[in-house]
Amino acid sequence: MTDEQQFLTAEGAAELREELDDLINVKRPQLAERLRDAISQGDLSENADYSDAKEQQAFLEGRIQYLENLLRSAVIIDGNDAGAPLEVQVGTEVTIQAEGEPEETYRIVGAAEADPRNGKISNESPIGSALLGHRKGDLVRVQTPGGEWTVKIRRISR
Repeated sequence: MTDEQQFLTAEGAAELREELDDLINVKRPQLAERLRDAISQGDLSENADYSDAKEQQAFLEGRIQYLENLLRSAVIIDGNDAGAPLEVQVGTEVTIQAEGEPEETYRIVGAAEADPRNGKISNESPIGSALLGHRKGDLVRVQTPGGEWTVKIRRISR
């Protein structure tokens, strides 16, 4: 994990805590049982179950370590602040529109919880970073891998 500040919404942090709890209290014991069963089968050098379980264990422990570090150091964005936000920031929902196109609504989140298919874009993405700090009515130039386009901010909410 980098030294850069990571942002999480309160909902995103809760989801990651649930995942971490599941990994530690459900998946880890299940995997330990699989390893015990594989070890009891004998010769580990040719035991595919053992090799697979060890590989899954390495992935699981890496994910646990990542989540623990992320949750320990993340800046939690509280989206329940009173009043409508004046500018786009992490944790806000923003509706934009390019000329001649339908409106699109995104929630700006930290990179760890980005999910573009579900309307959650990272503050580090080309669109997310371009929108940060802008206000309703602003025209914003966005540089994407597909080229540059200009969007108008229609709404900002929490």
